[in-house]
Amino acid sequence: MTVPDGTAPAAGFVHEGLFYRDADDLLAGTVPFVEGGLAAGEPVLVAMPGANLRRVRAAVGGTERVRWADMTEAGRNPGRIIPWVLQAFADRHPGRRVRIIGEPIWAGRSEVEYPACAQHEAMINAAFAGRAATILCPYDVAALDDVALADACVTHPVLVDRAGRRPSPDYAPAEVVARYNAPLPAPAESTAALAYQVDTLSDVRRFVADHATAAGLAADRVADLQIAVTELATNSVAHGGGGGVLHVWRTAAHLVCELRDHGWLADPMAGRVNPAADGVGGRGLVIVHALCDLVRLHTSPAGTGVRLFMRRTP
Repeated sequence: MTVPDGTAPAAGFVHEGLFYRDADDLLAGTVPFVEGGLAAGEPVLVAMPGANLRRVRAAVGGTERVRWADMTEAGRNPGRIIPWVLQAFADRHPGRRVRIIGEPIWAGRSEVEYPACAQHEAMINAAFAGRAATILCPYDVAALDDVALADACVTHPVLVDRAGRRPSPDYAPAEVVARYNAPLPAPAESTAALAYQVDTLSDVRRFVADHATAAGLAADRVADLQIAVTELATNSVAHGGGGGVLHVWRTAAHLVCELRDHGWLADPMAGRVNPAADGVGGRGLVIVHALCDLVRLHTSPAGTGVRLFMRRTP
């Protein structure tokens, strides 16, 4: 396995996709990356799903000089990863080059999560453009399907595998962002609906609380969902034509809330990156991503739908 370029000094942002076939491949591609960062005095973050995280941690001796994060929790909502995991780590080390392993896509991801994962991988390129960071994203070619592997070639400018390192001829991250900005599928379950406007925002909070409590969400999660939905409903009133419609339904795993209005979210990065420290707006969707277990969004000049998922089971 070729060692990713992150083992050598680099300028600007480096984003590589690492294709591995087994545990040996994984360790051959990640352990030298981590050790090279430590040798260079770079802060290192490893964010991977549990089993892989444990493998890499054991192979490098479990050093506390590395920050370790289980991606199944830290990144269970893919929209949370850039602002709350990657940017947060880089911002803790101003003026220093950081080195990150991030594995946001694995075989256990659901079909409803995957589009948000692919968009996340595409958006990293814009979010970190010009920053002193090296991010390596492992992909399990034995477990992932052809769509995920093809998308990895589109979202990473450089690919690494047993054959070596090469520029990706398919690199075009904006295409992935646009492709997965698709209309959300209609819910299979029946929904409860509430229209809202500026003078009925208090009804939104009660409506959400009633349905979330009935679905078995814990009190703190009910409060989180109320904050997230109220944030979006307030935005609808201000920027989405004065109001919108809220739908709520249950699946076996989630309580789902969807808000639709006539606004258009023209910036695809909205909510996926922390706004500048002196920014006045742009924080609402970042907060929504932080509070919810998954956020799916479709926006066009005809209107916007935002779908929020909260786990019903621990």
